Amino acid sequence: MIVVFDAQCLLCSGWVRFLLKHDRRGVFRFASIQGPTGRALLHEAGLPVDNLQTLLLVDGARSWQQTAAILRVLHGLGWPWRAAWLGWLVPAPLRDAAYRLVARNRYRLFGRSETCLVPPAQCERRFLD
Repeated sequence: MIVVFDAQCLLCSGWVRFLLKHDRRGVFRFASIQGPTGRALLHEAGLPVDNLQTLLLVDGARSWQQTAAILRVLHGLGWPWRAAWLGWLVPAPLRDAAYRLVARNRYRLFGRSETCLVPPAQCERRFLD
């Protein structure tokens, strides 16, 4: 599974660092929207490359966005993160509205880096660009 993320967003980069720490089985790989692979995956999913305000999870021909992507990623981490599936009990319009609110304000709330996330040496193979 591939997580497409904004490597300049400090919240997004923090999410990737969290996944690197907790994905003990190495299920997830990563592509930044700033790289060619991430841009191609966004294009395939019909998403804009510029001003993207969602996390994209790609698994073969299927893809998920916003809270569906987050909940699927947490499920993929195994226990105790799998318990986040309780989030599916919250209606998608409510979950995704909260997600979009944070996504629109992520740079203001969490900051932005002018340089992209540099993966730790032991994790480089999990980054596609």
